[in-house]
Amino acid sequence: MKRMLVIFGILVLSGCSEKEEYQSVVLEQMKQDKDIKDYGIEPEIMTKCVVDTSSNNMPGLFLIDPERRKAYKNYARMLDLNKSTDPQKTLNELRESFGAAKELAEAHSNYVESIVECMSGLVTGGEEKLKNAK
Repeated sequence: MKRMLVIFGILVLSGCSEKEEYQSVVLEQMKQDKDIKDYGIEPEIMTKCVVDTSSNNMPGLFLIDPERRKAYKNYARMLDLNKSTDPQKTLNELRESFGAAKELAEAHSNYVESIVECMSGLVTGGEEKLKNAK
C-alpha cells in the first residue's frame, strides 16, 4: 500500500512540474503583453485564468494523465518557439509532437481563445467592480 502511495505521489509531482513549466512560460508572456499592462490586469491572475481555461481543452482527463502531461510540455514549447535557435526545426518537432500541423494549429487557437476569453472576463469583471463601488 505504501508503494502505491509513493508511486502516486511521484506521478502527481511529475504532472505538476509540466503544468508549472507551462504556467511559467504563460506568465512570462503575460508580463510582456502590452494589453494586459494597459488594462491593469495582474499577470499572475491572467496566467491562472489562461492556464485553467486552455487546460479544459487539452487532451487528457487529469493532471497526471500522460496525455495531459505531454500537452503541457508541448504547449510550453509552442509558446517558446520564438526563443528557438532553429525555429523551423522546432516547428517541425512541434507538428510531430502534436500529431500533425492541424493539431498544432488547434492548440495555438485554444491558447489564443483562452487569452481572449480571460481578458474579456477580467476587464468586464473589473468594470463591474468599479460600477458597484460607486
